[in-house]
Amino acid sequence: MATGATIYTFDVELADVDRGVYESLTLRVARHPSETDAFMITRVLAYCLEYEEGIAFSEGISAAEEPAVLVRDLTGAITAWIEVGAPDAARLHFGSKLAGRTTVYTHRDPAKVIAQWQGKRIHDAENIVVHTFDRGFIDDATVALARRSTLTVSVTEHHLYFDLNGTSLSSDIHDHAIV
Repeated sequence: MATGATIYTFDVELADVDRGVYESLTLRVARHPSETDAFMITRVLAYCLEYEEGIAFSEGISAAEEPAVLVRDLTGAITAWIEVGAPDAARLHFGSKLAGRTTVYTHRDPAKVIAQWQGKRIHDAENIVVHTFDRGFIDDATVALARRSTLTVSVTEHHLYFDLNGTSLSSDIHDHAIV
């Protein structure tokens, strides 16, 4: 856990109809002092939308050698490298070589995030997908954030229904190729 981190707890009801994933989760999230509310909400959503056996948060911003979220198999090998925000090309290249699958969730303008990678070497770039949400969705979600939160995440036909502490929002999940 990062030094000086603030702990947030999310009691999550997850219903991802698209993937057939239905879980009740309690997530303890360490928020680094330099991490924004928008980044943390995006990190929690990435965890929920990628949920599978072996998923875990890394040490977050302070973990230079790991993504925000990762999935390990029973041997400990990383099978999914899940970045949040606007990682640099070198991190994507490293993660894509290490894991079987690499993806990015961002709360930023996807065109600007992707533009920073143009012309740079990224292993298996054609298979990396950047996921975003409708404009303003993450900012609206941060208003309802509390240190102890109840969260419902439902996904059907690539549409996200989100309820955080009684604030209901929805968004399409947009996929962007990086090449």
